[in-house]
Amino acid sequence: MHPILFEVLGFRVHAYGLMMAVACASALGLSVWRARREGMNPDAVYELATWLFLGGVIGARVLFAVVHPEAIRSPLDVLRVWEGGGVFYGCILGGLAGTLIYYSRRPFPFLRMADVVAPTLAIGAFFGRIGCHLNGCCHGSLTKSSLGIRFPYGSHAWVEHVDRGLIPVDAPYSLPVLPTQLYAALSALALFSLLMAYYPRRRRPGQVMALLMIAYPITRWPVEMLRADDPGVFAGVTVSMLISLLLCAAGIALWLRLSADVGGGPSSALEGRPAHA
Repeated sequence: MHPILFEVLGFRVHAYGLMMAVACASALGLSVWRARREGMNPDAVYELATWLFLGGVIGARVLFAVVHPEAIRSPLDVLRVWEGGGVFYGCILGGLAGTLIYYSRRPFPFLRMADVVAPTLAIGAFFGRIGCHLNGCCHGSLTKSSLGIRFPYGSHAWVEHVDRGLIPVDAPYSLPVLPTQLYAALSALALFSLLMAYYPRRRRPGQVMALLMIAYPITRWPVEMLRADDPGVFAGVTVSMLISLLLCAAGIALWLRLSADVGGGPSSALEGRPAHA
């Protein structure tokens, strides 16, 4: 855990903020590369990225404030995104909202662009989860396994264990917990590999995004069950678990719709709107 990587002229470089910047940069670079290979205008990707990233940051922070209201002690805390505190599904929902706003203003081939963006979301999640590990958030439950890690004094896991009376207030480390951040990072990397391998094999525009919508919740659910930083809304079921179910169902519906579409349907209409030059 290294929440503060280094200082430059008194300015602290937060690990979470840096990894989020790496996630955005890698996602943008990959999207531009894929768009060029698909014969799409890369300028549309740059413009879309602005709306997608802005909506994603706002959405991630808003959903975090809803799920963890105790972490927001002042209005300024809402703006401290570089210190951690974001929900990936909020990023997805906010990014989708930004995308739809941009699409209404400057139409582009929606499903083809969705396929371009899908693998970048997975690689972004990979770097984002590395940032979570460095920041110490999104930790797992207690474990006696050799895979367990202990976070230092003042970390999220340490505070939780002190509050629960599991360790004294002068304990230098938390109890061993599962490194769920690293589990999520590895699953995101595997998902990225799957999407990149499937991309040239897709039969219809939109299927790569549909595959992401189906596969990500499947990988997210078991990791979510191992986490200990969110008590859940009922019976241990968290908000992210509920969103996973909805996202997976929407992905299956999209996949079936694309498979049944033989032309002239809603998905064809979306592809019929040209990208601006």
